[in-house]
Amino acid sequence: MGDAMLIWGLALLGAAVLLVIIEVLVPSGGIISLVATGVAITGVVFLYRESTIWGLIGTLFVIVGGPTMFFFALNMLPSTPTGRAMLGEIDPEKRAENERRNREERETLASLVGAEGEALTDLHPVGNVLVEGQRHEATADTSYIRAGQRVVVTSVEMATLKVRPAQDG
Repeated sequence: MGDAMLIWGLALLGAAVLLVIIEVLVPSGGIISLVATGVAITGVVFLYRESTIWGLIGTLFVIVGGPTMFFFALNMLPSTPTGRAMLGEIDPEKRAENERRNREERETLASLVGAEGEALTDLHPVGNVLVEGQRHEATADTSYIRAGQRVVVTSVEMATLKVRPAQDG
């Protein structure tokens, strides 16, 4: 029974380490880390009640091991699914699907170069046009195009059509 404080102190320090690992796998906004800090401090108190030497060893462990585990946890976070989600990284399959969809949209818009349409809104210089039955955002090559005026798509920049007034005749 004389070593009970030592066993409890070491067990609490081990539990604190385990809680930090759990925080990396199941981020809680720091709540689990705060609990781990409290558990570690309680473990050090138990070690001091065993002996001053054990207390100093526990204190040194917390002072050196705490920041080391914190930085280890930060380095591990991006490699966990939850960490990737927190950092805004997109799943590789979703990224590939988004890239495919964006490529198809760019190809579709590029195929409209030379097509005629109608300005749905005034373009001075940005507005909306109707080309091949589809509404698109457009920028006028000239400074102003009136709503209802016929337009020709001259190019595509990003997801916006560049248009100029169509030549009648």
